[in-house]
Amino acid sequence: MNVAQIIADKRDGKTLEDAQIEYLIDGFANEQIPDYQMAAFAMAVYFKGMTLAETTTLTRSMIDSGERLEWPAGKPKVDKHSTGGVGDKVSIPLAPMLACCGVDVPMISGRGLGATGGTLDKLESIPGYRCDLSLGEFRSVVNWNGCSIASAGSNLAPADKRFYALRDVTATVPSIPLITASILSKKVAEGIETLVLDVKWGSGAFMKTLEDARSLAKSLVNVGNQMRVKTTAVITDMNQPLGRMIGNAVEVDESVEILDGKGPDDVIALTMELASRLLVSAGAAADQQSARTDLQRSIDTGEALERLSEMVASQGGDLNANRTRAKSHVVHSLEAGFVTRINAQRIGLAVIEMGGGRKQLGDKIDHSVGMEFLIRIGDKIEIGQPIANLFCSEKVANYAGNLVNNSIGTGPTSIESPELIVETF
Repeated sequence: MNVAQIIADKRDGKTLEDAQIEYLIDGFANEQIPDYQMAAFAMAVYFKGMTLAETTTLTRSMIDSGERLEWPAGKPKVDKHSTGGVGDKVSIPLAPMLACCGVDVPMISGRGLGATGGTLDKLESIPGYRCDLSLGEFRSVVNWNGCSIASAGSNLAPADKRFYALRDVTATVPSIPLITASILSKKVAEGIETLVLDVKWGSGAFMKTLEDARSLAKSLVNVGNQMRVKTTAVITDMNQPLGRMIGNAVEVDESVEILDGKGPDDVIALTMELASRLLVSAGAAADQQSARTDLQRSIDTGEALERLSEMVASQGGDLNANRTRAKSHVVHSLEAGFVTRINAQRIGLAVIEMGGGRKQLGDKIDHSVGMEFLIRIGDKIEIGQPIANLFCSEKVANYAGNLVNNSIGTGPTSIESPELIVETF
């Protein structure tokens, strides 16, 4: 089969046959097809797109490039994926809550990407916590605790790992078919039966428009169901940070607060929405209301917090060990009025400037830095009012504080804070 012809067919807008896509991904995974040809293919897809059938075949081919986890019969296997947002720590309380409600959660997660934080980076702020489990260790933790949050090993969808690295340096990341295949290849390879997707849109999200978020959500749901995984999606607003804490250790602290019956209302609401949808789709609850009752019980009894502690211990960590928090610096508002806009991406970039994220691949993260963001869209603020607490060194506090102030827009009249949950699929 001629690789150049496959690229040319897609360049010209033709629908590729299954055999062409399978040949391309298999050859790339086995290092028989060079990077420059895969880069050309990625660019062709970026401009010409893919049909549902093509995207499904691409996803399946990426899965077939490695191992697909298999689980013994018993509890349903479920997972959740977020497209990434500022302050999004939902996975940390969600996994143990679900594990208390009759399902297992084998969650392969990722690291920070741009201004959005990564679940693995947050969990690594827990002393001793290991994300890089072997597949055998991953299976063992899930079988023992009902949940595990770990990184994708080299045997799970390895073609996607290589392909994503190539897309990242060839300006072809924002392609809905390629995003769909990348996300779902890792999730389906986990061996799950049910998946819920949190597709975010707004200033702090990868998808900046609601239209793009809607297109991605539809693509993910359609392909996921084609792969025989019960897949639903929720579009959520990311035009302001989720919760109050943004960073790594501070987001783990907020996650623990949620499982202790406290925590911000928006994080709790989103966790409940996603978790209850999973339980209903998996057949572990009759409806969302009864699912929410079971999930709340896991918090009220302390079982979910204990389950998180056990999961952390199984992966070498100690949830009760001290998580260092850097010195606090208060940011005061430079404006007065009603908050009409928050550039959540700029908030995320402020945390990166403090050392809480990566500017380049391989940068070391300072888990002790972060931010407590104190305002929401619709709030009235005064000049000099505290709007954030920065946990960072003295030398970056002023610069990061200016980024925070510059992220906020005000007006003379109050507006409603945007609805968190926008649409469901």
